[in-house]
Amino acid sequence: MLRAKSIPTVVHAFAKAFGVHGRPRVTLFGEGELTAKSCVAFCTGIEVRYFQAHIMKRKFFWFGASLTMVFTMFAQDRPSSPGAADFDVIIKGGTIYDGTDAEPKQADVAIRGDRIVGIGDFKTAKAMTVIDAKGLAVAPGFINMLSWSVASLIQDGRSQSEIRQGVTTEIMGEGESMGPVNDRVREHMIREQIDIKYDIKWNTLAEYLRYLEKRGVSCNVASFIGATTIRENVIGFEDKQPTPEQLDQMRELVRKEMEAGALGIGTSLIYPPAFYAKTEELIELCKVAAKYQGKYISHMRSEGSRLLEALDELIRISREAKIPAEVYHIKASGRQNWPKLDDLLSRIESAQKEGLKITADMYTYTAGGTGLDASLPPWTEDGGYPALFKRLRDPATREKIKAEVQKPAGAWENLYLDAGGPEHILLSEFRSERLKPLTGKTLAEVARTRGKDPIDTAMDLIAEDESRIGTLYFIISEDNVKKELAKPWISFGSDEASQAPEDVFLKSNPHPRAYGNFARVLGKYVRDEKVIPMKEAIRRLSGQPATNLGLDHRGFLKEGMFADLVVFDPVTIADRATFEKPHQYAVGVKHVFVNGVQVLKDGEHTGAKPGRALWGPGKTK
Repeated sequence: MLRAKSIPTVVHAFAKAFGVHGRPRVTLFGEGELTAKSCVAFCTGIEVRYFQAHIMKRKFFWFGASLTMVFTMFAQDRPSSPGAADFDVIIKGGTIYDGTDAEPKQADVAIRGDRIVGIGDFKTAKAMTVIDAKGLAVAPGFINMLSWSVASLIQDGRSQSEIRQGVTTEIMGEGESMGPVNDRVREHMIREQIDIKYDIKWNTLAEYLRYLEKRGVSCNVASFIGATTIRENVIGFEDKQPTPEQLDQMRELVRKEMEAGALGIGTSLIYPPAFYAKTEELIELCKVAAKYQGKYISHMRSEGSRLLEALDELIRISREAKIPAEVYHIKASGRQNWPKLDDLLSRIESAQKEGLKITADMYTYTAGGTGLDASLPPWTEDGGYPALFKRLRDPATREKIKAEVQKPAGAWENLYLDAGGPEHILLSEFRSERLKPLTGKTLAEVARTRGKDPIDTAMDLIAEDESRIGTLYFIISEDNVKKELAKPWISFGSDEASQAPEDVFLKSNPHPRAYGNFARVLGKYVRDEKVIPMKEAIRRLSGQPATNLGLDHRGFLKEGMFADLVVFDPVTIADRATFEKPHQYAVGVKHVFVNGVQVLKDGEHTGAKPGRALWGPGKTK
């Protein structure tokens, strides 16, 4: 029996068979026109009597024969595909990992427009683009759960270093976000710019995301609201608590951004002014986000000496605000704290058994990356960076700072001590052209060259450069990295900006995770060291984070989903970036599609920028 949904196709094929172009109609033996409408009627038996009246005519023999051929062609069982000639892309013969726990299978993937429209056997189908994926893995596009591409995508929307790893969606908003913006925040954002300069042509976080989309980006983008940015908008950079009126203003800013599509609240609590916020303040902001199905993601108040206490705070926020929570770049920082990781993981799993939705993400390296100012106590930035630079030029204040840096197990995150000394602190980004030659040197090397104490050298450099100075701290155990990888509730984030080995990006040395974090998972830890199986890694790179975030029709390789997908060679995929030479692309990714558009072809960027702003599930406007 011919399927009803195929009748329009039959009508057009029928008309074409009789030489009709432009309008689907034929002339019936001088008896007037048979239109598309009457063809459909005939197919359903309504006009059977009309045709019976002409059945004895000799010409109808040829008409009937032609019609029979058309019907036979379309009556074949074709349950898995629409009109085969309508496909835009077919990816043939690859090994399909769909982003779930399902076993991989060999199949073809069909794309029409921005959607996946079929997974199955399409060997006889036709499409404008056909990709031979035999021997390759086909997976949903990867999701970077912690991206700092906020400025790099303004500079270069191609997102080269991450598209070449299969990353199709960037999630932003750790602590500080690109909105909401007032005059005070705008001034701070401009002052913070180093090598990449840009105008701030937006006032809200949602406007920033639309700005990226309109400007053109190759990846999808979404963001949390930075709790730090909310605080900066209303309170400023001082160490003080909000008044009831100010807390109402902060709640209102959160409400507006959540209704406009933010994913939730993000914090980075080791850094001023976020450090000054009390737990109760964060709970109040998260209560608003929770009303819109938002999430809470946090660089916790400590990853070192007070790691477990910091986790207790995150769990409390989740419980009292009734909001899912995620630990950003989960780790135990500093050799003396490495043994705490087992307890950390156990406590998270206990909270999960209690019914709380607690998850985490990670990067796959033994060094973290932040500012050199993170080696200094938080009170030094009371009032913002201008106040810090002034303090660092005062001899008496410097002595006080130096004494606190040398003191172990304080109430703040001391990355100088966690790194185990200046030889494990690598300088990576300066504002001053005079200081840029120090890029790639350790703090110990610079101190020796200057003939000064390393802590004094750190304070001198920050004051001279008048920036936080990008810095890498070697603080993580490789054994702990593997323990984290083994946990099924941990996804992945680069905690870096997507960039390219060209132009302004070459003025500094990023953490190699900017170029290699995701390829490193699949190459080093899946294929080479077999820490986790391929299907599990892909699930945690795609389906799991998409589900946690509530992204609409993303994260899975299934019919009806948006066509974000990656085709890679599981035998060759690998990271190439190192701490010494970070500007090196990963290898092994062959093709990448974003919203159905190919942005990577045979390992090279096509220049396409089909990325979209993605919104949280609570968006109302």
